Amino acid sequence: MKHRALVACAVAAALSFSVVACGDDEPESNGGSSQGSGAQETKAKVGVILPDTASSKRWENNDRPLLKEAFDAAGVESDIQNAQGDKAKWSTLADQMLNGGANVLLIVNLDSPSAAAVIAKAKQQGVPVIDYDRLTLGGGADYYVSFDNVAVGTAIGDGLVKCMQDNGKTSGNVALLNGSPTDNNATLFKEGYQKAIEGAGYTVTEDQAVPDWDNTKAGTIFEQMFTKANGDFVGVAAANDGLGIAVSNVLKREGATEEIPTTGQDATVEGLQHVLLGSQCMTVYKAIKKEADAASALAIALAKGDTAAADKLATSEATDTETNQKVKSVLLEPQAIFPESVKDVVADGFVTAEEVCSTSALQKACEENGVS
Repeated sequence: MKHRALVACAVAAALSFSVVACGDDEPESNGGSSQGSGAQETKAKVGVILPDTASSKRWENNDRPLLKEAFDAAGVESDIQNAQGDKAKWSTLADQMLNGGANVLLIVNLDSPSAAAVIAKAKQQGVPVIDYDRLTLGGGADYYVSFDNVAVGTAIGDGLVKCMQDNGKTSGNVALLNGSPTDNNATLFKEGYQKAIEGAGYTVTEDQAVPDWDNTKAGTIFEQMFTKANGDFVGVAAANDGLGIAVSNVLKREGATEEIPTTGQDATVEGLQHVLLGSQCMTVYKAIKKEADAASALAIALAKGDTAAADKLATSEATDTETNQKVKSVLLEPQAIFPESVKDVVADGFVTAEEVCSTSALQKACEENGVS
């Protein structure tokens, strides 16, 4: 017990959290009190709020285990919760984490106003906040970790252009099915793909956002777009795999899958399967492990009081378009995925060949495209 108390003391001193006394009788849980001051060691604890399970399976299947593994390996306590798309629950979780001793918050917002209110509370308590994947506009988070989201959109747009040209269509009408209007990432994605599509000579004739990235609503919205335009599209830019699959389901019912390519993002198992079978022309792979590793490294440094180390990790900047302020950032590069590059996602360990090649038709497509 004495040895553990001495170790705790040494760690605390090294991290400059407080000066602690290292006596035999000090409690192991907090390293004891300082000499005559009654102060306690600050415990490294990260609170993480994930947004939902409906918009993408990544949050629970990928981000949660990757983040927890990193925190556990660093000996940093973590509290990882999912708000399930409920803004009131999201705010309550943040309050609970702040009241429960979290000295860093790592958050994925549901919208900017509710997240900005939480960031303000955290600042009052001296708790740094990392925006994860989505930037909170007007929020003033200390750091931001994500992919270059305009580049993600550009990859979607360039991918769709390739697929339309492969179909022999060098001009024509294109529909945009965008992500949630409350998600700044969706705005950045659209900026990228609309510029790429229009720059290649195509005309955007339908352009709608999908509230909360809801795939069921996406199907309804696109069916209405398709009916209104009498199916006069040469391509559809869908902002993620869930929306892309909703589009491809409508196109399948209309017998227009081959004539009207659509896109996606996130390289989900279902998205990759649709790409291999030709009902989705491409997806975008964002190496979530790289994103989670970058975010956890940043959070661990901050939780241990090492702001200088955190600043060294955040080598990029993002602009908050509401305040025009720069946010210290880690921004990663995405990869466009077509049938022949699905194997890259498998090789990276993001999904397994068994998950993707799950039917006889998919096994044949996997064989043809080197997925093993």
